[in-house]
Amino acid sequence: MSLRPLLLATAAALAVAGCAGKGGFYGAGEIGAQAAPAPSMVPLPRDVHSFARPEIARVHHVDLDLRADFDARRLSGKAALDILTAPGATEIVLDTRDLDIRGVTDASGRPLQYALGEAAGVRGRPLTVQIPAGARRIVVDYQTSPDAAALQWLTPAQTAGKRRPYLFSQGQAILTRSWVPTQDSPGIRQTYSARITVPEDLRAVMSAEQLTPNGQRVQGGRAYRFRLDQPVPPYLIALAVGDIEFGPLGPRSGVYTEPSMLDAAAAELVDTEKMIAAAEALYGPYRWGRYDLLVLPPSFPYGGMENPRLTFATPTIIAGDRSLTSLVAHELAHSWSGNLVTNAIWADSWLNEGFTTYFENRIMEALYGPERAAMEAALEYRTLQNSIAELPKGSPRSALKVEASATDPEEGGSTVIYEKGQAFLRTVEHTVGRERFDAWLRSYFDRHAFQPMTTEAMLADMRANLIRGDADLERRLQLNQWVYQPGVPGNVVVPKSTAFARVETEAKAWAAGSRPASALPWRSWTTQERQHFLASVPEKLTRAQLAELERSLGLASEGNSEVVFDWLQLAIKNRYDPAKPQIERFLLSQGRRKFVLPTFRNLMVQGEWGRPFARSLYERARPGYHPVTYTSVDAVVRGAAS
Repeated sequence: MSLRPLLLATAAALAVAGCAGKGGFYGAGEIGAQAAPAPSMVPLPRDVHSFARPEIARVHHVDLDLRADFDARRLSGKAALDILTAPGATEIVLDTRDLDIRGVTDASGRPLQYALGEAAGVRGRPLTVQIPAGARRIVVDYQTSPDAAALQWLTPAQTAGKRRPYLFSQGQAILTRSWVPTQDSPGIRQTYSARITVPEDLRAVMSAEQLTPNGQRVQGGRAYRFRLDQPVPPYLIALAVGDIEFGPLGPRSGVYTEPSMLDAAAAELVDTEKMIAAAEALYGPYRWGRYDLLVLPPSFPYGGMENPRLTFATPTIIAGDRSLTSLVAHELAHSWSGNLVTNAIWADSWLNEGFTTYFENRIMEALYGPERAAMEAALEYRTLQNSIAELPKGSPRSALKVEASATDPEEGGSTVIYEKGQAFLRTVEHTVGRERFDAWLRSYFDRHAFQPMTTEAMLADMRANLIRGDADLERRLQLNQWVYQPGVPGNVVVPKSTAFARVETEAKAWAAGSRPASALPWRSWTTQERQHFLASVPEKLTRAQLAELERSLGLASEGNSEVVFDWLQLAIKNRYDPAKPQIERFLLSQGRRKFVLPTFRNLMVQGEWGRPFARSLYERARPGYHPVTYTSVDAVVRGAAS
């Protein structure tokens, strides 16, 4: 069912309130770094992925008191929810998934009636609580399932240090409901606080201000307290517990990770403070206080997760040469596009990811120069072209605004929203001029700080504050075609890299046999140039050609995850047997879905050469993957016909 009529009506209201000043979903609030906008009952668009009915009653603050039990693989305790209600409201509906609800009370401890509805797949079950008139707080006593979708419990053997167990959460898109009973919709922003009790020899960290950095000794362990005064969508409530140490990077930045990884991580991320300064110079103050990173064990399913104040990052970015730190720029940029101004529903997720990918590239340009930024943009544009080519012609999934599945917002997901969103904003920038575009984008973040955003409201803002009635400019920008139509419009500004042009010349010479691989300037190339070379050689290569590349370029011992991934896809497509041990090591050593899913997918399409190998390898690798990763790969490996 299309949500367009409702969203258009909501957008009109937002355009009037949001473009006129600082008003919006959460009231005015000052722009300062510690602003805490007052919650309100302003209408939200319907979220098909949530059972919540925020027009009746909504959560605006979550206070957790939980204990981590590593033997039982459960979190247990209470979630106290501060709520707002419409006049006459008699109930509030929460999102839950696989939670054991042990009771619900009001703030004084008086039991409240509640009921769990029928399970609805990944959306879980609605928890409807009857509330007395004027209720301001309810308290849910519960425990999580050992198989909670948001939580991964690691044995010591699954960590980098191999010494102690580890726990981390991953809430995006609708997984927070599997460990926090709340209204799990990105438009329902919530502040939060927490007391997390963990075993004595472990440390807890969260996406919030640390009130007790060293914890407090309590019976049965150590308790850590946290607070986040700025309202965030619930998918950004994040927790990790493990053998974790901290290393400073700058006056407001640092890195947390296992002790065995700390020195390498700190060296790799040394430019973080410079990135914060570059981002602020572009689009305004960083409003979250500190910006720290947590480098997680290898099973983390994403490159990074933009949890406020504490980006969760994959160890695959630790390349030893700082060549993959654009991921940090991306997650940092989310502090504006995503965390500060958030897609109201998942159909609008390009507002998070497309804006952030554009912003990331601008940070990289400011720090490392136009050519580095051009190379990265060119790689991403090639990814966009490949992603669209893999879809059926005219597929609506190649539009920016994509009506997400009514069951799972991750279903049918695509990288299109990242790269096409970036291409759209780059095209707008080049059409109107960088200075004018930057002024608009900075003011957009200011006007809508701490607010949900719809596609229609963003376009209304762009028309009101950037286009300003210029009909010719509106025609040249082709806004509606970019946002609602499949494919890439003809006015796209294609990124160009002079360095890549030289790489393409080298690739052609090698493929023609006039340039041996040993003579290629591989050692002096950047990671991005190496990636482009591997993408520029012919898809069909002989065993001798692959062996030459592997030997001369040192690909069998390559440590850069992006280069290894590109090399292995080339090897798989050509059924290159000597690469199988490296494929095995790669898939057993990390669980990043970006690498794992396409590698298994490419193996599975190689018939008897790849399928038995993929199936056998997956059964060994799967226990080390996060549910976000193995749920996707299950459909490819276990769901495929024999």
